[in-house]
Amino acid sequence: MSGLTAMFAALFALMLLTLGWRWLFIAAVTAKRDFTALWAYIKLLLLIKRYERKNLSIGDIFEQNARKQPNKLAIISDSQRWTFRQLNDFSNRIAATFHKHGYRRGDVIGLLLENRPEYVAIWLGLSKLGVITALINTNLKGPTLRHSINVAKCSALIYGEDFCDSVAQVGNEIPAKLYQFNNDLSEPVRPDATDLTTILYSLGDVELPVGVHRPHHHDKLMYIYTSGTTGLPKAAVISHSRYMFIAAGIHYTLNFKNKDIYYTPLPLYHTAGGVMSIGQALLFGSTVAIRKKFSASGYFADCVRFKCTIAQYIGEMARYILTTSPTQYDRRHKVRMIFGNGLRPLIWRSFTKRFNIPKVGEFYGATEGNANIMNNDNTVGAIGFISRIFPQIYPISIIRADPNTGEPIRGVDGLCQRCAPGEAGVFIGKIIKGNPSREFLGYADEKASAKKVAHNVFKKGDMAFISGDLLTSDERGYLYFLDRTGDTYRWKGENVSTSEVEAQVSNVAQYKDTIVYGVAIPHTEGRAGMAAIYDPERQVDLERFAYELSKVVPPYARPQFIRFLTKLDITGTYKLRKVDLQREGYNPNVIKDEIYYRTAKGRYELLTSEIYHKINVGQVRF
Repeated sequence: MSGLTAMFAALFALMLLTLGWRWLFIAAVTAKRDFTALWAYIKLLLLIKRYERKNLSIGDIFEQNARKQPNKLAIISDSQRWTFRQLNDFSNRIAATFHKHGYRRGDVIGLLLENRPEYVAIWLGLSKLGVITALINTNLKGPTLRHSINVAKCSALIYGEDFCDSVAQVGNEIPAKLYQFNNDLSEPVRPDATDLTTILYSLGDVELPVGVHRPHHHDKLMYIYTSGTTGLPKAAVISHSRYMFIAAGIHYTLNFKNKDIYYTPLPLYHTAGGVMSIGQALLFGSTVAIRKKFSASGYFADCVRFKCTIAQYIGEMARYILTTSPTQYDRRHKVRMIFGNGLRPLIWRSFTKRFNIPKVGEFYGATEGNANIMNNDNTVGAIGFISRIFPQIYPISIIRADPNTGEPIRGVDGLCQRCAPGEAGVFIGKIIKGNPSREFLGYADEKASAKKVAHNVFKKGDMAFISGDLLTSDERGYLYFLDRTGDTYRWKGENVSTSEVEAQVSNVAQYKDTIVYGVAIPHTEGRAGMAAIYDPERQVDLERFAYELSKVVPPYARPQFIRFLTKLDITGTYKLRKVDLQREGYNPNVIKDEIYYRTAKGRYELLTSEIYHKINVGQVRF
């Protein structure tokens, strides 16, 4: 016994000499967090390995659940309640129809349809044939819609009758064959489209067609498009294994239960709603409540109506919900956890306190990325963590990079450099081919894929996915989002994070939608901050606004220009677009919205054409 004690004492002394007291302290306080995550990760890898060994697809796993619990509700909404049997039967009708029409494994079909159970059943049915479904953003029109269909090389497009006008705009410019799916059988079908609804319901009881070449575990399942906040959408590749990894990853990490009922008002054409929530039904046999369109005032009322225990948010949703008037539903729900990404740290505690939310599962990641992380222990503001005990288990890092371009800053050896705690840098994930947690499948456009990969990162020959986001970590390994590369700007010799300023400006402006960006001023170094605030009724008191802002934002980060928007451009995942605003700048001669500039005394005054001219010739300085 004494020998064993001596061995442990010697091991402890060696660790102390090698790592130091501080490391031991950090390891002790983060051990529960790290080992909880490690156990979840092990369960995830074992599950994925079992599915890989059996060569299972999403359709295979779903059919197992449908056989076990055919009468359990799978997807519900205000107007529909579909059981697992109904979802499976409809997906088989889809498979039979498109098999008969000649579609085979590897073909691509676009899907443009609002949130409803048929949406899931359509792509699920196509997947049983090995057909890849391109999930088209329902907000797209004109050139952007055409681009999304063509970049994925869609040979067909299934669209709902609500989108007839959008399809009419691009119908002659896309090679895809059109299939119109009507919710109402009496709706007329476009002359150049096939009536999909009538075909589907003309079939009797159907099974999966004989002789179908079913997909493999690693085959492509769908294309999910990036939100397009900085340009045209890119079609990210989601394989069957990748879908499983994302849905099962959040299931185990946040300790979801199969009996949980999920609420998602998010669009099903994106990863958050279409994979993370819907995946709980397909893989784990849970019930998911969906909504056609997000409603801030109806969020918790829906949670009560559907008896939900887990609710999802994304982007600015939480802020919109927080601005609603108190109702009887605020604390009557049974929600034990909300999960999502984009809950601003400044409203985190206010939100959870008002709505009595025990736990927040904030996550971070990109649809196409392999550097996805989660906050598993309710730490306010954190988007995940890097383990200080065993960082090699999940190889993610923050590296030094140019905040404007995202280009890695390399050392004299040509390799990348890790950031120290508290230092901002670009978040990356090591790429390991064949490992579903480390694979980078990229986009349908190979050139776009290449731009997201860094080579020779920490040693010659290795590769990593570059997120394009600036993050920082603290001593305990918790990670915090700062901004996207290119969204920071430099003013008065300081780097300014647009997301941090946006949060403060929005709070001072009573949670109004806010977009912050840098604009160039002639004869001035750097870029001045400009805030565009959505305030069509002009409720913001600029005198009070300037005073309150001065208390929470340092002088160099305060917006030099304020633009009051009367219209708002927002993505399907509730992110605010700033590309056009940056391009327009602060010229009152071309912008119809009211613009104000910050005077030397710290007041905001109307920017007239005369003042604009004086700024440009250097007579008004900042």
